[in-house]
Amino acid sequence: MIVSASILSADFLNLERDIRLLEEKGTEFIHIDIMDGRFVTNITWGPATVKAIRKITELPIEVHLMIAEPERSIKNYLDSEADFFVIHPESTQFLRKTLLEIKNAGKKAGIALKLETPVDTIRHCLDVVDLVLFVTCDEGFGGQSFHPLSLEKIAEVAKWRKEYKLNFQIEVDGGINSETAAQCKAAGADIAVSGSFIFRDDIQEAIERLKSV
Repeated sequence: MIVSASILSADFLNLERDIRLLEEKGTEFIHIDIMDGRFVTNITWGPATVKAIRKITELPIEVHLMIAEPERSIKNYLDSEADFFVIHPESTQFLRKTLLEIKNAGKKAGIALKLETPVDTIRHCLDVVDLVLFVTCDEGFGGQSFHPLSLEKIAEVAKWRKEYKLNFQIEVDGGINSETAAQCKAAGADIAVSGSFIFRDDIQEAIERLKSV
């Protein structure tokens, strides 16, 4: 598994320290959850924070936009120089148009699905995405439990990927530890986003366990 470390579980007062530590210990991506208090109840950061993080790491940065109407602010985020931008079909009436705007800016585009959202809502966009992210718990806060309902959805999208000869990666985020990552990999996932599991104790050990599933 590719490991993407979620800084939602980092020390917000020491983000630079924790990001450099993640890089040192072998994480492969940095995952930033942007929440606006509308699409989800929590509020985190904005494009200025993403831009600041870009200055302190050369790792690929994923920006998961858990925001309402991402088409209204996507340009500000694209200017932050992150690598992946992931949006939700539940948050916009302009899903394909916004994905193409991300691609036309030379960035990687992704779709994220809430736990209860059926996979058929994204089928018409799989030809333009680089990433499909499954939120495998109730969204908005770190430290929640993995929901096995996600496994069937992952397997379905992995089947479409093979059937249509597409190249997007499948990512999972929510309650991910070495056990649940292994279940997701068996279903077809490629990337594991983890925060609480990585930051809980020994960061390097946690990252190595996720990579080895």
